[in-house]
Amino acid sequence: MSGFLTREERRRLKPAETAAFPGPIPTQIVSSDEYLPEPQTRAQREVEARLKAFGAKMARRLGITRRDFFKTSAGMAAAFVAMNEVYGALFDATAAEASTPELADERAAALGDQFIFDCHTHFLRDDTRLVAFARMRAAVGEAGWNPQLGTRPQTLEDLKFNNYYKELYLDSDTKVALISSAPSDIARDWFLTNDMMAAARERVNRAAGSRRMLAHAVFTPGQPQWLEKLDHALTLRPDSMKGYTIGDNTHKDLSRYPWLMDDEKVTYPGYERFDRAGVRIVCVHKGLFPPSVEKQFPRLRPYVDVHDVGKAARDWPQFNFVIYHSGYRHTGSVHAPDVAMAQLERTGRVEWVNDLAEIPGKYGVSNVYGDLGQLFAYSIVSHPRLAAFMMGTLIKGLGVDHVVWGTDALWTGSPQWQIEGLRRLEIPEDMQRRHGFAPLGPADGPVKRAIFGGNSARLYHYPAHVGPWRADRFAAHKQQYLAAGQSRSNLRYGYVAV
Repeated sequence: MSGFLTREERRRLKPAETAAFPGPIPTQIVSSDEYLPEPQTRAQREVEARLKAFGAKMARRLGITRRDFFKTSAGMAAAFVAMNEVYGALFDATAAEASTPELADERAAALGDQFIFDCHTHFLRDDTRLVAFARMRAAVGEAGWNPQLGTRPQTLEDLKFNNYYKELYLDSDTKVALISSAPSDIARDWFLTNDMMAAARERVNRAAGSRRMLAHAVFTPGQPQWLEKLDHALTLRPDSMKGYTIGDNTHKDLSRYPWLMDDEKVTYPGYERFDRAGVRIVCVHKGLFPPSVEKQFPRLRPYVDVHDVGKAARDWPQFNFVIYHSGYRHTGSVHAPDVAMAQLERTGRVEWVNDLAEIPGKYGVSNVYGDLGQLFAYSIVSHPRLAAFMMGTLIKGLGVDHVVWGTDALWTGSPQWQIEGLRRLEIPEDMQRRHGFAPLGPADGPVKRAIFGGNSARLYHYPAHVGPWRADRFAAHKQQYLAAGQSRSNLRYGYVAV
């Protein structure tokens, strides 16, 4: 979807829908529009090989296909057992659970009612012309990797609403989702307009019979007539605002209006309008801008880190600022995961996650939050110890009540694998001792309950304790769906490296 991939870079990629191993969790990096994916690492290949071998064994025992086994709760457990065997004991998963479907189903059922509020989700508008995903699939056919793809037009239907509904509300334990978007200096190339997000919220909640979707309105400081457009957006009664300080993230080469959160002349007039309208949650995309991308777009570098968060938070204490992806930087190059790990081992820090976590202490503020987004989706697959470190860092610096769950789905398919990743993840004891981190605890313990939904419920005044999702039309549909034997596709949508 991005306009910054060269023709040669595109030739080195394949569509994740057809090229990635459809296991319960990804076994290589799948990128969205925001960065170039890294090739599969040796450790990821080992995880995949172990998982395939175990899946084949269990499929024979159960009399089903390997792919069908991987759609089960036991198949999900098997994925984390394989991760433990390769990366060390980071996940709460046992061979007994992976080998005993009844045991795995019992655990899944016990956690199925857990309140999960995903504050970071996407789908694309019906008339989108952001066809890079479709172009990529067509290129696969042209290159001969999958000749069938070259015989018919490729579409983006998997990234539109119908599949979003299936993979968010039916194929995962997500109860409430916040629909977001990304702006562009080209009006046609917004993922969704503000009016579209408001309409989607109305459509979903009317269909469900309860409040299952919340919606952003996107603001674009510096664009022509942006304040007038903002006035209209606020009439839509958004649940929170969303901005990209990089400006046009979809077409970085064309981005003309980057901005800073603490710019008193450009951005603060927008905050004044938020305040008057009573919208007090400001979500801002940060990070996902590695040195390789910086070389391409050096003029955008001053706008993508978190140095402008602290002053804005101090100047506007009535707002809660939610930093999407928690500012995580290291994506988009062959060695990005290793660079981040080497930086961690050398300095005890990860750009710009540690910088974000230190803002409350430096500025004396308590209104800065970290969203997990691609930070978690990316690191839990590439380096689980890196994921554990960043979770510990955010909790220690921001507070366990200031870290919120977001998955950036649909780019990485149904978010259930990410949900299971956090449910099972624990910070290793050596890391706890060295950095002063508290343990994450059990899947339904207070830390993970807060991150999964409690913190966002408080921010958005959502009555999580009432649980309206338990008896609405979506809940009934999901029961019918599961009773009919439907299950996750385990597909991801985006790019993987050859």
